Amino acid sequence: MIQIENLTRRYGTFTAVDDITFTARPGRVTGFLGPNGAGKSTAMRMMVGLTTPTSGHALVLGRPYRALPTPARHVGVMLDATAQHAGRTGRETLALAAAMAGMPRRAVDTALERVGLTPREAERRVGAYSLGMRQRLGLAGALVGDPRVLVLDEPANGLDPAGIRWMRGLLRDYAADGGTVLLSSHLLHEVEQIADDLVMIGHGRIVAQGTKEELLRGGGTQVGSPDRARLGAALERAGHEVTVRQDGHLVTSATAEQVARLALTEQLLVTDLRPSAGSGLEEMFLQLTAAEARESVEVAA
Repeated sequence: MIQIENLTRRYGTFTAVDDITFTARPGRVTGFLGPNGAGKSTAMRMMVGLTTPTSGHALVLGRPYRALPTPARHVGVMLDATAQHAGRTGRETLALAAAMAGMPRRAVDTALERVGLTPREAERRVGAYSLGMRQRLGLAGALVGDPRVLVLDEPANGLDPAGIRWMRGLLRDYAADGGTVLLSSHLLHEVEQIADDLVMIGHGRIVAQGTKEELLRGGGTQVGSPDRARLGAALERAGHEVTVRQDGHLVTSATAEQVARLALTEQLLVTDLRPSAGSGLEEMFLQLTAAEARESVEVAA
């Protein structure tokens, strides 16, 4: 289990992580999502003792990471799969990780097999690895200590579709065996398929959290109408938020009943009316982080 309570990190007048609180539970995969610069990586670094919080705390298995005896035996961490010594072989890299975790050398072969790196590939120097192979090696390093918790930053980066599918199965099996998985990713479709719980962060603050089903079910109402413009204007006059999807449907914060009553009052035809869960995680993510994306563009300009 990972317990984050009022975690904050400031750098001078800039607040990178702003009073976030959430729990990643055993037996579940928790997706940690947010735009670039939202504070995800800083928060994950605080969880594993690489950055000291300004206030609040992060507990892993009930303790701060640095207080765990032989942390790699309890927590598998992959924050940057490219940060590996290019001159070592994959096997040498894992042997060092196993030694630091106090694991026997046979744990290296187990980890290599688990992530699908062949003995021949393990003897190659890391500098000759593709990004996808480095990701597999990084994940092997996180797993070599047989930990109960995984903290993974962009674990699918560089993997081909078959590799992504493989990783999805590995993490699902890990959680099914009682492990805790916290992962960040920009591949929202993959997160939607694998995650049980979601935590979304923007400007260093949590903008939404809960189970995947709760959040997607609470994504508003999808409406289809040949009088889309008039219906959208009527919904906005009534105080409801309205966005237009690429397929022409409206997505509104109003409930289905509110939409139906308003359409009846305005004598507008509605051809489709349902919860907007079908819009998926990507649509919800873009809606929740739209303000931050606009601000980032303005700052760049």
